[in-house]
Amino acid sequence: MSDMLKSYRFREEREADWRKLDLILTRAENSGVKGLSDDEMTALPRLYRQAVSSLSVAKSISLDQNVIVYLESLCTRAYFFVYGARTTLGERIMDFLRRGWPQAVRGAVGPTLLSFLFFFGGIGLAFFLCLQDMDWFWTFHGENMMDGRNPDATVEYLLSTIYTDPNDHGQSELAAFASTLFNNNAQISLFAFALGFAFGVPTAWLLLYNGVSLGSMYAVFWQKGLGYEFTGWLMIHGVTELFAITLAGAAGFVIGGAVAFPGQKTRIASARASGKQAATIAMGCVIMLIIAALLEGFGRQMINSDTVRYVIAVTSLVVWCGYFYLPRAQQRV
Repeated sequence: MSDMLKSYRFREEREADWRKLDLILTRAENSGVKGLSDDEMTALPRLYRQAVSSLSVAKSISLDQNVIVYLESLCTRAYFFVYGARTTLGERIMDFLRRGWPQAVRGAVGPTLLSFLFFFGGIGLAFFLCLQDMDWFWTFHGENMMDGRNPDATVEYLLSTIYTDPNDHGQSELAAFASTLFNNNAQISLFAFALGFAFGVPTAWLLLYNGVSLGSMYAVFWQKGLGYEFTGWLMIHGVTELFAITLAGAAGFVIGGAVAFPGQKTRIASARASGKQAATIAMGCVIMLIIAALLEGFGRQMINSDTVRYVIAVTSLVVWCGYFYLPRAQQRV
């Protein structure tokens, strides 16, 4: 009985302020912060602090659970108006593109170089092994190479796979092709990021494996005297796509490094601290893969000029490197 009386008195003494805060929050949620009067704007932080204090007291003396739940909800709602970011969705997206994403990439130079070494190391390893002995190609790909781009293909057939007549393909077919390629590359990139928690070992293996697949394919065209043509065909989209996969691997290594070398923190706390940077890099990779899929599904199939392909490849490399690594002025808050 005394506990019920204590809870009743506690609520009676403070409920007016709680209701006033609730009323201000409801108006702000319906009309936005700009809809509040000057008095309400002034009262909001004071009432929020009082509600937090009431919640702390209520928990410490084990008051009625309904009061505690109500205060927790009230304080959570108020927190976002008092301390939350006062920006629109569009402003947050622009901040991500202008500052958040490139800043996260610049802060992961070491993991990016490590990812680059595993990925392009796999490409180089498979390329030189296959040039020495093409049996390595079948070791890497198995006996069932369904699209026919293998050491047994003729030069004419290989040329037909990298030069196409736009009139022979409908736009719907190209769109479907772009969608399929995006899904495949997105899976590789997101797996490279998500598997980083296991000390980065699965990430390294995935990068190496996909590098080997690409390097062995490159050797087939090179051996047939089509290295220049294949490079242009690949790099019109490959600069963006391979850059994205490398950065996704870097995001995985950021997490893996935090787990493997937590320092004074626990492994979970270390991974959590690095998670925001890694997730920011990974989200940006999705944007790059969308661009790469468009270039691959449309530009690469409709542009047959080697010169134009190389111009697009070099331009995209310069643009991405400048976007990520050129210093920029810090915005004032």
